[in-house]
Amino acid sequence: MKKIILLFAAAYAFAACDPVHEDFSNSGHITASELKAKSSVTVDKAADGKNGNVISCSTSAPVNAKWNIGGKDFIGNFAKRKMKLGDYMVYLTALCADGTELKDSFPVSCEVITEELQKIYVYGEDPALQPPFSPGGWDAAAMRFSDGEGKYLRYLTDDEYFGFKTLILDVSDASADCTMKIMNGWWSAFYYDTNDHPWTVPNGLLEIPINEQIAKDCARGNGGAGRDLQLMIVSGSCTINSVYYEE
Repeated sequence: MKKIILLFAAAYAFAACDPVHEDFSNSGHITASELKAKSSVTVDKAADGKNGNVISCSTSAPVNAKWNIGGKDFIGNFAKRKMKLGDYMVYLTALCADGTELKDSFPVSCEVITEELQKIYVYGEDPALQPPFSPGGWDAAAMRFSDGEGKYLRYLTDDEYFGFKTLILDVSDASADCTMKIMNGWWSAFYYDTNDHPWTVPNGLLEIPINEQIAKDCARGNGGAGRDLQLMIVSGSCTINSVYYEE
């Protein structure tokens, strides 16, 4: 109990990123070199010895740890994520019990697919049941993630919001002037500066990362304000074939 009270204020910033948070700290302080010696980032291996696409991170250091893998945060002394092929920098932020914050980074290269990324559909997994649709300009309900207020897209769960998923929109028939605002259903915030500079919507795949501000505004529990993420076409036109994220 004493340990929890001592660390509550300092660890709150870490815990706010994720609804599940464990305390791995002790009552002392470690150095950056000790953190590096007790931490590792590895990839799985294919049969031919090449690096796979599953990144595993661990630290035995007595700290509160936050890993960032491909732009997604994980709280705890262990983290694992399947990735697309490519080169990455994994970041570790460690909070010592005395409030000292340490940082480290680890370069990683994923060369071959050893575990396929699974698509989790929000819309369009079965085109017969959920056919492609063309959202109208300034139609606030067309792409609001809400069973009650939206036309097509379901609520996102707290795990999806606070898991900081990257939503992927499969887009076709996008006009050259097609642009989108990323906002919430209460019009109280515009994300990624899309109020003044709406995103251009391309043909192909459009990726929209859910960040901490979106999660806090739009999730319905764990401190979320329940305002529903909303994507709104403000000029031009396009067709949305599906919306999903990869796990």
